[in-house]
Amino acid sequence: MVTFDLSQHLGVQAGRIESILDGILSDAAPEHEITRPPRLLAAMRHGVLSGGKRLRPVLVLETANLFGRNDAGVLQAACALELVHCYSLVHDDLPAMDDDDLRRGRPTVHKAYDEAAAILAGDALLTLAFDVIAQDPVHADPAVRLRLSRELSRAAGVGGMAGGQMLDLQSEHTERTEAEIRQLQSMKTGALLRYACRAGAVLADASAADTDRLTRFGEVIGLAFQLADDLLDVEASQETVGKATGKDAEAGKATLVGLWGTDKARAELARLLGEAETLLGPYGEKADVLTSLAEFIVSRPK
Repeated sequence: MVTFDLSQHLGVQAGRIESILDGILSDAAPEHEITRPPRLLAAMRHGVLSGGKRLRPVLVLETANLFGRNDAGVLQAACALELVHCYSLVHDDLPAMDDDDLRRGRPTVHKAYDEAAAILAGDALLTLAFDVIAQDPVHADPAVRLRLSRELSRAAGVGGMAGGQMLDLQSEHTERTEAEIRQLQSMKTGALLRYACRAGAVLADASAADTDRLTRFGEVIGLAFQLADDLLDVEASQETVGKATGKDAEAGKATLVGLWGTDKARAELARLLGEAETLLGPYGEKADVLTSLAEFIVSRPK
């Protein structure tokens, strides 16, 4: 067990990320834009600048730092990923999807504004992410920036997050096998977490072996994150998590918790944490932050 003040560290990193995101979403239109419609920009800011752990961009920062890179370009790449994640939350909350009224204790974008604004805000956040990650500070080699952009599009697209969301919707009130549930969850939730860890290694020019190891670490914590999330939906209160709970069972969602029960789910979480720690073992104390993040994902209260 790592004795590391993760809460304080996450607060610092989240503050850095929030500052960059605030700048990216400022009302000053860049040269390539004619203007930024105020209502659309306000809806985008509502969907992004709402606090939160910023887990995905933090994973980019910490994985890159593991291999010796920690600069403004990595922070920019991390924020591009967070824009994609926030777009997905804005759209997931829509009535046609998960139909949520609250996100992080605040009205969701379609409730604070309207459905059209929420759809357009999500569209704009997704496309803005690829502008951000293609810029020169991210990496001196344009081939690396292209690689990161291509892999982000795959993680977010039909074979990744969006495809996983489709499988999730199709699985409502339908019996699914363990393998089918694992597949949809590895796409819907795991793809961006896997990308976060892989991107950090790529940004820092890590070896192929190290990149593969951190990619697997990302896969493992992605599985753990979804499993912990499903447990919270069963056991936590709305006040604790900042959004409605008990919705998976109500919607007939296919989850491993629903298939196994909570005891087996907790045993699997412990196994996943063990694998994550083993994967980080070769890096020793340099991986303390990533180890703490894995522990946090397994035991997080919300």
